[in-house]
Amino acid sequence: MTENTSGGVPGSSKTPGPSRTPEPSGVDLARVALRAAKEAARARGDAAQQKKQARRGGLRSGARADGRDPMALGSAINRLITERGWEAPAAVGGVMGRWPQIVGEDVAKHCVPEKYDEDERVLTVRCDSTAWATNLRLLAPTLVARLNEDLGHGRVTLIKVQGPAGPARRYGPLRAPGSTGPGDTYG
Repeated sequence: MTENTSGGVPGSSKTPGPSRTPEPSGVDLARVALRAAKEAARARGDAAQQKKQARRGGLRSGARADGRDPMALGSAINRLITERGWEAPAAVGGVMGRWPQIVGEDVAKHCVPEKYDEDERVLTVRCDSTAWATNLRLLAPTLVARLNEDLGHGRVTLIKVQGPAGPARRYGPLRAPGSTGPGDTYG
């Protein structure tokens, strides 16, 4: 048996060398590996929990406002109209709802807007008699100006006026050859 006279750790030299950082031992390496594994598991668990919540009905909102919070119906509809680019059709739909205020009660009793062609910017109006159809054709430039004031310049370029729709044409054995039917008298 030999004794170590340096008074230090067995196997150490008598002359102290430059100070080195000790390399991590097995226990330290295990702690680092365990910490990294826990963080990875937590991240995977959070992602799995978010997926599960999304399947069950969406993520829950926290204390701050975000895009998932409920909103008023009017705001939701306005956002939908803007996102889809439905501003012009919605405005024309509003005009169709306010037709009596725009054209007057007398005209509104006899003439009804049927459809709006956004590409051609044409409003089609059906009248209940040929007399009212003629009257509306004379008023068309004034109505176009009034509608463009309400909707914005150039939304309506033409009002297409249609007369009354005749009864459905019936074909059968009692029909006279060469006759165009009851649609002859409407125009």
